[in-house]
Amino acid sequence: MAPSSARTAVMHSPKTVAHVDGIAALDLTDEMLMSAIQQGKQEALGILYDRYSGVLMALIMRVLHNELESEDVLQEVFMELWNRADNFSAAKGKPFGWMVTLTRRRAIDRLRKRQAYMRAEERLQKETEQQPDAWVDNGIESDIITSDLRRMISRVLETLPPAQRQAIELAYYKGMSQREIAAHTGIPLGTIKTRLELGLKKIGDALQPLSEEF
Repeated sequence: MAPSSARTAVMHSPKTVAHVDGIAALDLTDEMLMSAIQQGKQEALGILYDRYSGVLMALIMRVLHNELESEDVLQEVFMELWNRADNFSAAKGKPFGWMVTLTRRRAIDRLRKRQAYMRAEERLQKETEQQPDAWVDNGIESDIITSDLRRMISRVLETLPPAQRQAIELAYYKGMSQREIAAHTGIPLGTIKTRLELGLKKIGDALQPLSEEF
């Protein structure tokens, strides 16, 4: 199933479903639900979500310790479950065990992205501390811009919405706190926080291929 269809299936799966094909939810085994999902029945995904989302969310939180990130990962897990349902085989194990495996992988992947971004951010901070004016406009900028990290971040920044790009530039290139940015731009603090989180997530995703270099 196409990614967009999978996302729709996850986001719009019923939170409480009474039955699938006339069988009450309580009478449906995990194996039966997986079979129904393989047939493209979204209501089966909704039942499985109701049944295990709490446990899987707790597992993700143990790895990430961040509620917003954990919620994103939980959605990714159920999207992958929907997309890859045909890969499940009852002969190889229980559905819950497969779901736990997917969840651990996705949580660890997200943790690695975050760590890669943090290492990249530390390296970027060192460069800016060594040449504090290089990000503005001087002769040294031509030297720094040759680094792979600088080019990558510049490309990602160019793809961000103007509002997110402005928030990140003020925070990381000008050294402003979130409150200072809010005061400087006249934009509510909560909005600034959201723009920074969204922008940094996109940068982190883009930096994933470079994680081995840091």
